[in-house]
Amino acid sequence: MNAGERLERYAKLAISVGVNLQPGQDLIVQAPIQHAPLARPVVRAAYAAGARYVGVLYTDQHVERARVELASDEALEWTPAWRLELLEDAIRRRSALLTITGDPEPDVMAGLDGTRLARSVPMELRKLNIRVVNERLLAWSIIGCATEGWARTVFGEPDVERLWRAVERAVRLDEADPVAAWRAHVARLEERARAVDERRFDAIRFRGPGTDLVVGLLPGSRWKSARNQTAWGQVHCPNLPTEEVFTTPDARRADGVIRSTRPLHLAGAEIRDLTVRMSGGRATEVRASTGEDVIRQTVALDEGASRFGELALVDGTSRVGQLGLTFRNTLFDENATCHLAFGHGLGFAVNGDDRTGVNVSGTHVDFMVGGPDVEVDGIEAGGAAVPLLRDNVWQLS
Repeated sequence: MNAGERLERYAKLAISVGVNLQPGQDLIVQAPIQHAPLARPVVRAAYAAGARYVGVLYTDQHVERARVELASDEALEWTPAWRLELLEDAIRRRSALLTITGDPEPDVMAGLDGTRLARSVPMELRKLNIRVVNERLLAWSIIGCATEGWARTVFGEPDVERLWRAVERAVRLDEADPVAAWRAHVARLEERARAVDERRFDAIRFRGPGTDLVVGLLPGSRWKSARNQTAWGQVHCPNLPTEEVFTTPDARRADGVIRSTRPLHLAGAEIRDLTVRMSGGRATEVRASTGEDVIRQTVALDEGASRFGELALVDGTSRVGQLGLTFRNTLFDENATCHLAFGHGLGFAVNGDDRTGVNVSGTHVDFMVGGPDVEVDGIEAGGAAVPLLRDNVWQLS
């Protein structure tokens, strides 16, 4: 397909499957200014679907660099009132929110202090975004846009067409009917989530090179997948692509050591060879060959930042994983393999009113921990281990 057709098909997929925009609904699009070529067809697709109003909020990495580099320490985490009001107004109007990601200039934050980078996300806005997710206050989705800068990070050269082909494969744009393909994919993931849910495991264990970790689950932990639903019942798909089944663990129960199997990009920094030792649910030791200052600052943001808020399983059928690429973008890389997340727990993945053991934090940071060399077991209440993943193959029928 040509470039124009690709962007139009992608935009329609984001509107019809991602946010599932409804007639008369408003939409906010968030994107770096370099992603305007995709944002524009998204706007057109939204109006064609019956949107009342579509607003685009563009960001500029150079503006963000200036803030990290030159703003006062106390201003780094400050959130201007208009940013909060924009999101709160969207919540009141039951709007949809689409975020376009894909780092257009991966090196723009090079040379900045890692501690300041980690603190540079406005804290009140971060908390409100977490509330949106946990209380299901918006129909939201995230998609990726290929750029030369992102392609250079992935391939070592600015082959943006090659990156677009990978994105197409990952989000099923290469199918004759992408919407139908997504519906079949979501149904398969939902069936897998039900199969894990029925076993009512007490814990999940990861074992592999540099890894032996047991993460406890809550009595009310429930396994979820691609399909999400707002508080008023609007179905949407938060991540395009998505390949995971996930749950909320018990923030008080994680013991052992876990080694990340893929680089993590966070606050403009690359974190490699991340190794974390957990005791009593808390990270007691954090090491990395690069970006250690950023991840250390992140897990020290508040009490809950050093505890787990999400556990997700991904097997070798993942289209993202099958591409054999490290996208250096969490939206894609977390869907290539199993992952854990430091920070706020996903309240909608826990049944009942008792939230004891659900992590509370102002952050949520996913890092990748799975792969062919990592075995994953479900641990039953009596201690018996049930294989879930072996050599990246799903074991539970």
